[in-house]
Amino acid sequence: MKRAPFKLSIGLIRFYPFRPGVPSGTALSFRHGTLSLYAALEVSSGQVLGKTTQRHTSAEFVAFLADVVATQPEGKQIHVIADNLSAHKTKAVAEFLAAHPNIQLHYTPTYSSWLNQVEIWFSKIQRDLITRGIFTSKADLARKIARYIKIHNKSAKPFKWTYPNTDRRIR
Repeated sequence: MKRAPFKLSIGLIRFYPFRPGVPSGTALSFRHGTLSLYAALEVSSGQVLGKTTQRHTSAEFVAFLADVVATQPEGKQIHVIADNLSAHKTKAVAEFLAAHPNIQLHYTPTYSSWLNQVEIWFSKIQRDLITRGIFTSKADLARKIARYIKIHNKSAKPFKWTYPNTDRRIR
């Protein structure tokens, strides 16, 4: 019996935790550093697998792909939709893909990352958690992101793109 392929949207977003009590963008605001979030959105369920890292290199991307593979049954076809970030196209990534022939990477066209459904989820976490959030450190931000993902996954649903205003459609 052939199993249905597992389809993921994978993306990366960087967060800058600001000092608590000080509005961001003011002369008094201070960044605690940068935290990167790799996220894989299972398009059929809306479930998210996320991992925060200090940097965004191909080594972190390969480690994240290994985490994704570990969550799936052995030999299951995995289709990954990723943007054109240079860290996604290195020799280390090519070697990982050669060692895992059940994984196929599909790249969104340049300047079309909005087609990747994980970008919708990044917009949601940005609105719900990050904007005007108070984070005392990168570790605090990482904890809050992990908690957000856990809560999101309890009621996750797939995204459905709609265009409700039929009067404005191009004909």
